[in-house]
Amino acid sequence: MPALDTNVLVRYLVRDDNAQLAAAKRLISRSVAENLPLFVPVTVVLELEWVLRSSFHYGKDDVLHVLSNLLSAAELSFESERALEVALQLFRKGAADFADCLHIALAVQAGAQPFWTFDKGAAKIQGARLLSR
Repeated sequence: MPALDTNVLVRYLVRDDNAQLAAAKRLISRSVAENLPLFVPVTVVLELEWVLRSSFHYGKDDVLHVLSNLLSAAELSFESERALEVALQLFRKGAADFADCLHIALAVQAGAQPFWTFDKGAAKIQGARLLSR
């Protein structure tokens, strides 16, 4: 199964480079035609969220919408998909950032609890605990 880098997803979503957008569309169309899903590592999703937010100024609702749509795309297969879904739910409900939500969801999935943190926002998420000084 072939895999995607963050920059391919960014070009496909943001459409800021016509040549790279066309190449990304061809790759995805070929994948669909061959019934061959494209693998998306969890680290790519984490970087994608950061790039959309920091470089393209996507707000929380926009990020949630984009990531939710990607997770439901049949042509994509995600590493740790269940943890990504949980992270999106945690991010939607709380004040912690997406990275912290994903870290906690992955730790919980691995049975590694609590997730110790100095981050007061992250510590409010079920499965995490604030490490006091």
